[in-house]
Amino acid sequence: MSIITLTTDFGHKDYFVSAIKAALLQELPQSTIVDISHSISPFNHTEAAYILKNAYKNFPKGSIHIIGVDSELSPENKHLVMQFDGHYFIGANNGIFSLLLEEMRYDRLVEINIHDTVLTTFPVLEVFVKVAGHLSRKGALEVIGRPFEDLKILTGVKPVLHEAGHQLIGSVIYIDNFGNVVTNIKKQHFLSVQKTRPFTIFAQSVKFTQVYETYAAAINFDLPKNQREEDGKKIALWNAAGHLELSIYKSNPQTVGSANSLFGLDFRTPIIIEFKH
Repeated sequence: MSIITLTTDFGHKDYFVSAIKAALLQELPQSTIVDISHSISPFNHTEAAYILKNAYKNFPKGSIHIIGVDSELSPENKHLVMQFDGHYFIGANNGIFSLLLEEMRYDRLVEINIHDTVLTTFPVLEVFVKVAGHLSRKGALEVIGRPFEDLKILTGVKPVLHEAGHQLIGSVIYIDNFGNVVTNIKKQHFLSVQKTRPFTIFAQSVKFTQVYETYAAAINFDLPKNQREEDGKKIALWNAAGHLELSIYKSNPQTVGSANSLFGLDFRTPIIIEFKH
């Protein structure tokens, strides 16, 4: 039984997602279809890669991941299949694949070449579904694609270390459902630069001098509840994906606001870490 995941920026208002699922069930009646997310911000490659990268590893090897973000076919946005880490990824050459790979190398990469045999006004529905069906039936990549090497690489998405080593400049790459702000600064990179030095994180007008491992670690549970600094406390922590995240403890974006709104942080807002020297 095949497992096929969907990651798109289609939302749930339109018919697109249901049409794709219906086509997959026609192509592969016994398949299991899993929604990773359909709430990717429109055409946001960085956000799509962050979500998919941290989700796909939990699926069994051999799973097929369809990426419906910025997928319109053009000479500069060709359709690809990438075999990597025991999984298959179907999408467009818009930079998302390079973000999934990071510093690693794919196993195989082909440019899809079946467009002459199917209508392509809705490529995720009319092309990607056919490719997923072929892969699910253990079909060879060479049948539906030709070898491809010119993978698009997105630039400016990694933190930059000042040449003196005293300042690390990152940016916001994702705002989650709670309004928490996820940055492109990873724990391992941070620790390799910090080397136990004191630091200050600057995010617009907000400052942090400590990074916690969990939300709960930021709260002193030895104090009586009415004396604790809880609701509304600003927190910097390493999230489950190992990224630096800025948040407000138990905030509600719909009522009291969140790190996104109260700190004035949004996609691509610079985050600066200064290390004492």
